[in-house]
Amino acid sequence: MLLPYINSNQTECGTDEAGRGCLAGPVTAAAVILPKDYYSNLLNDSKKLSIKKRELLRKDIENNAITYSVTHVDTLEILEHNILGAAILAMHRSIEKLKLKPDHIAVDGNYFKPYLDIPHSCVIKGDGKYLHIAAASILAKTYRDELMFDLHQKHPLYDWDKNKGYPTKKHREYIEKHGISKHHRTGFKLL
Repeated sequence: MLLPYINSNQTECGTDEAGRGCLAGPVTAAAVILPKDYYSNLLNDSKKLSIKKRELLRKDIENNAITYSVTHVDTLEILEHNILGAAILAMHRSIEKLKLKPDHIAVDGNYFKPYLDIPHSCVIKGDGKYLHIAAASILAKTYRDELMFDLHQKHPLYDWDKNKGYPTKKHREYIEKHGISKHHRTGFKLL
């Protein structure tokens, strides 16, 4: 069972990103503040859940969160900031858009640049340890997957409805056959 928060006496948001390892599409981050009494026995790291469970959890999180926000950072900004910088930028923008300023930020991973004057804790594999980080993981993943499905409708040659922009063998084959789109990350090794 996941823990509800790191600091019980503070308003704490969890934040996570999706799409860092992709060849195409944005990097997407979410920030979530859950009620102190929020509970879900299904909630876990988004990578460990089926699409159906992620969609059910997305609705539950959106309906029960005190506040949440999701931000996409596009390929031009990824090129400008590098992928880690773009992921942190997406997290910062998501935190900024929350309707309530958190007292503490719980970050999935081992690195984060401070946001304003708000203390933060980095938690390796935090999306499998804390509810609010797992909730951010679910929102980032589902919103990014939805966007990649929409991009697939405009660029069906790359199979983004299936690979979501990740470097699968078939995705690389499609890049080799059709060239790149404006949504591919030109700063990455695409082939």
